[in-house]
Amino acid sequence: MRKRLLIMLSMLIALLLLSLSFLDSSSDSSSSSGSPNGDEVGAVLSYIEGNGAVTKVPIGSRKATPDLSGTLIDGSEYRMEVGKPIVLNVWASWCSPCRAEAPTLQALSEKYPQVQFLGVLTRDNLTAARSFIDRFKLTFPSLRSDDVLLEFNDAMIANAIPTTLVIDKDGLIAARIGGEVTFTGLSGLIDEVLGE
Repeated sequence: MRKRLLIMLSMLIALLLLSLSFLDSSSDSSSSSGSPNGDEVGAVLSYIEGNGAVTKVPIGSRKATPDLSGTLIDGSEYRMEVGKPIVLNVWASWCSPCRAEAPTLQALSEKYPQVQFLGVLTRDNLTAARSFIDRFKLTFPSLRSDDVLLEFNDAMIANAIPTTLVIDKDGLIAARIGGEVTFTGLSGLIDEVLGE
């Protein structure tokens, strides 16, 4: 009897999570129709590429990122380099799109050594995160705490896991990908920022 109750409870939780996921993805899709929502003031181009909704922001409408610094998963300290573009990826080891995009992010970090790549671990534990980093042979750093995300205030925030922000050399958010990145899509965004 107890085992049957646990199975039914697990199924109910899974259905609840699935419905919440559907609601979140449908709200992402509605924001990609070209009319920006409240946190995307000034965004003029939104579209879907691969599995992620991409929002690009023109130079005059970009918002500043907070100071990106903190303790990394390996225990060392990180501070962003001023004057270099940044690709900021919010991830978790349990997130299947995060696992799918990890090799792409690593390949792009090697292709673009002039760009800072930074991960932000969210809703996860350090043991699982270290295993994820080892499994995918990630060489770019990841902050161990997602507290930095709270400091984005009215700038474009991470609205899904994974979310990737492309930040220009002036520390302004140029684009957001809500969902799994593609090599071609993220390369194009990086090239645009490097060409500015």
